[in-house]
Amino acid sequence: MINRVLQFVAILRRNGIRVSTAETLDSVEASLVTGLADRDTFKSALRTAMVKRPVDVPVFDGLFDDFFSGMGRLAAGLDENDTAPANPAEYQELLDRIEELLDSLGDEISPLARALLLNDQAALEKILRELADSGKVPAPKSPSSQQGAVRAAAKALGLGGLSQELERLLEAGEAAGNQEGELDQIRQLFNERVKQLGEMLKSLVKLQGRYDSSEEAAPKEKDRLLDKSFYYLSPTEIREMRDAVAVLARRLRNLLALRYKRAKRGRLDVKSTLRQSMEFGGIPFRVRYDRRKRERPSVVVLCDISDSVRTVSRFMLQFVHSLQDMYSRVRSFVFVADMGEVTRLFAENEIQSAIQQAITGDVVNVYAHSNFGRAFSQFHRDQLDTIDGRTTVIVLGDARNNYNAANDWALRDIQQRARRVIWLNPENRSTWGFGDSEMQVYAVHCDVVEECRNLRQLYKVVDLLATT
Repeated sequence: MINRVLQFVAILRRNGIRVSTAETLDSVEASLVTGLADRDTFKSALRTAMVKRPVDVPVFDGLFDDFFSGMGRLAAGLDENDTAPANPAEYQELLDRIEELLDSLGDEISPLARALLLNDQAALEKILRELADSGKVPAPKSPSSQQGAVRAAAKALGLGGLSQELERLLEAGEAAGNQEGELDQIRQLFNERVKQLGEMLKSLVKLQGRYDSSEEAAPKEKDRLLDKSFYYLSPTEIREMRDAVAVLARRLRNLLALRYKRAKRGRLDVKSTLRQSMEFGGIPFRVRYDRRKRERPSVVVLCDISDSVRTVSRFMLQFVHSLQDMYSRVRSFVFVADMGEVTRLFAENEIQSAIQQAITGDVVNVYAHSNFGRAFSQFHRDQLDTIDGRTTVIVLGDARNNYNAANDWALRDIQQRARRVIWLNPENRSTWGFGDSEMQVYAVHCDVVEECRNLRQLYKVVDLLATT
C-alpha cells in the first residue's frame, strides 16, 4: 500500500501537482486508516491530503482512476469476447473442459495463457500490473513510437510463445478425446482473447505514456512556453503561465528577502572591527557591522490594458501584486486613454478576480483608442506628489500612441521625482519607433527599458529587479 501511494505521489508531481513530503506522509497515514475497502473514501482521503488548488482536482481524479483502476478496466476487456457461446450453460461447459485440459498440462501452460483461456480477470490484472511495474514497458515519446512500445510490451509478456502453448493444449484435448468442433471452439476463443490482449497492451502503453512521458516532456514544454510570446498563448497555456508567473514571483521574493536580510545585518565595518581588535592583540574576535537602516521601496505600476497588450498586462499585474509584502507600498494604475487606480481592487479581492475586473472595463474604458500622452498627463496632475525617492515606477505598454500628443514631459517629471523608471515593452524591439510608436521619445526619460513579451524575458526583469 505504502509503495503504491508513493508511486502515485511521483506521478502527481510529474503531472504538475505539487505534493510536499509532509503531505505524502499524511497521505500514507490516511490510506492506512481508510484502507481500500471503500474506494470513494480512500480517494477522498488522498485528495484531501494531496490537493491544495481547485484547478488540480480534475487532474488528480483522472490520474487516480487510471492508476488505481486502470488495470482493472483493461482486464475487464476479456468480457467483450464475441466468440464465446451465447448460452451461459454452454459457455461454462466450455470453460470446464478447458480447465481440465490446463490442469492436465500443469506448468507447461503459462499463467498468462491460463488467465486468457479461463477469463480470469483478477489474474490478468495482476499480470498487467506486474508488467507495468517492471519498467519493461517504455513510455512512448510520440504517437509514432507507440507501436514500438507495444511490441516491447508484448515481448516482455511472452506473447510469442502463446501459439505453441495453444498447440500443446489442443494436442492434449485431442488425446483426451475432444471432438474437432470443440477444439476449433477453443482455438477461436484463444485467438480472440490474444487479439483483445493486443488492444489491452495498446491501452497499457498509453497509460504508461501518461504517467511517464510528462517527466521528459515537462522541460520541453517549459522551454517552449519560455519563448512563446504572451500574445499567442492559448487559454490552456494562459492557465499554465499563471503558475509559472507565481513561481517567478516566489523566486524574486526569495532573492529580495535575502537581500533585505543582508541589508538589515549591515556590511562589514573594517575600521571599527580593527579598532575593536586592538584590545585582543590585533585578533578580530568581535566583528563589527555597519548597521545602516534600509527602507523598503515602494512601487507604482502604470499598466496599459488596451486590447493589444491585455494578456501581457494580466501577467504583469499578477507578478507585481504577488510581491506586495516585499515593498512598503504597491499602487497600481491601468489605462488605455484615461488613467484609473486599481490598488483597492487588489486589496479587497483575490488576485485573479481583481485582475479580471481591472482589465475588462470596470475601471477605465477599455474600448477607447490608446493615448499614452493623455494618461501620463492625468497621472502627473493627480498623483505626482505621491512619487518620491523611494518609488520605483514600472510602466508596461507598447507606446503605441495613435499619433496623439506624446506629453513626454509628464514622464520626465515622474522620473525626476522617482527612484527609477522601468519601462517594459511587449513589442519586439525592432518595431519600436515605427508607425505610431513613441517608444524612442519615452525611452529618454526611463532608467531601464526592456523588451518583455515572453516568460524568458520576464525572468530577465526579475534578475534586474533583484540586483538593483
